[in-house]
Amino acid sequence: MKIKYKIALYYTLSAAFLLVAFAVLAYYFSGRTRHEEYLGRLEYRAMSIGAVIIENDEVQIGLLRKLDKTTFQDLYEETIQVYDDHYNLLYSNMKDAALHAPRALLERIKTSKRYVRRDDSGETAGVYYTEDNMSVLVIVSSFDKYGFQNLRNLQRILVIELLVAVVLLVVIGYFFARKMVEPVERLVEQADKINASNLQDERVAIKGKDEIAQLGANFNTMLQRLSHSFDQQKSFVGNASHELRTPLAAIISQLQVTLAKRRSGEEYEAVLQSVLEDAEGLSELTNGLLQLAQPDMNSRELTFSPIRVDEMLLEAGDFIRLKRKTGSKVDIQFVREPEQDTSIICQGNESLLKVLFINLVDNACKFSEDNAAQVSIDFDSRHILVHIRNNGPAIPEDELNRIFEPFYRGRNSRHQRGHGLGLSICRKIVQWHGGELRVQATGVAGTIFTVQLPHV
Repeated sequence: MKIKYKIALYYTLSAAFLLVAFAVLAYYFSGRTRHEEYLGRLEYRAMSIGAVIIENDEVQIGLLRKLDKTTFQDLYEETIQVYDDHYNLLYSNMKDAALHAPRALLERIKTSKRYVRRDDSGETAGVYYTEDNMSVLVIVSSFDKYGFQNLRNLQRILVIELLVAVVLLVVIGYFFARKMVEPVERLVEQADKINASNLQDERVAIKGKDEIAQLGANFNTMLQRLSHSFDQQKSFVGNASHELRTPLAAIISQLQVTLAKRRSGEEYEAVLQSVLEDAEGLSELTNGLLQLAQPDMNSRELTFSPIRVDEMLLEAGDFIRLKRKTGSKVDIQFVREPEQDTSIICQGNESLLKVLFINLVDNACKFSEDNAAQVSIDFDSRHILVHIRNNGPAIPEDELNRIFEPFYRGRNSRHQRGHGLGLSICRKIVQWHGGELRVQATGVAGTIFTVQLPHV
């Protein structure tokens, strides 16, 4: 069922329920008021009869008969019974004069002074009236013909009004529901025209300041993000294909040239060494691609434990010195001595943090003219700050915001071996740990990378 039909249906049902409830309450209280008013009228009639027939300490039954034959009776199907203090019937206007009220009823009236009752034949009121030394029990019964007729008329009016109101509610509810859903339908129609090829051009046009307009604005923002993601994906696939094709082509060409004729052992060894280097580069590229191909990973899927950042940096420095074998130097020092160990301990994944610091320190040594990296450890009230500096050519200002893009390589790195994936992986690792990775050029020579991680 469409939303506009649901809105119209829920609106109609809710309003109809309220109208029915109001109608039932109106009918109920009207019936209750009629009952109370009519019983009060019967009780007043009984008191009036008692007051009329008692005169000079005598019961004037003859006067009551005369009044009954003239104008006294004005209630529909009224019956009057008058009893003395000893429960003897003094007067009755019923055709069957032998009908007497039950003695228990008379005793109850005499005891409580007042009695009212309602049944299918109508309402009954009884009073025990005393004046001077005389007392009588008067019972008056009648059927409220006109009161019940008015209730039936009220019932018909309420039913007709409810039927008309429900029809109007359906029409009005559908009209307003269609008006409310119309912007959503336009949004759906426009969104249906959008595909991967026109994300840049298509935008939904929603006017106003309500929730639907906000939904349209958020949808446009989502389109921009999707367009950016698709562009990055296309660039990533293109760059990855190029980077994978280059070492494979080199390996194939070297092997084809080598197999073209017989060669000496030294030549075969040189070719195998070159192929090994290309294969190692291909392996590094593949590992980097696998790490970047995990966009959905978050900190809840990683295993974290307390990690001392200074110890991790010492291990990274030892690894770089063994790996490069070119006299690389890694100078690690504290900006200030921590008073507590917790200032340099973070909750992190050991293997990922090792990849992070090895990549950053290795890059610093690689791009330094003297193969040296200067590492300083600092902290504040919430974070651990690791500054890794090289003294090589500074990264140009226009490239600082792009060096973290996959496969991007700056002008100062064209002569260095690599694929442009390391910094992208480093930023992702830092983000998984709830930190931040920043870069700052220090003039003509030198670049500082700052890793900010929350400490325990």
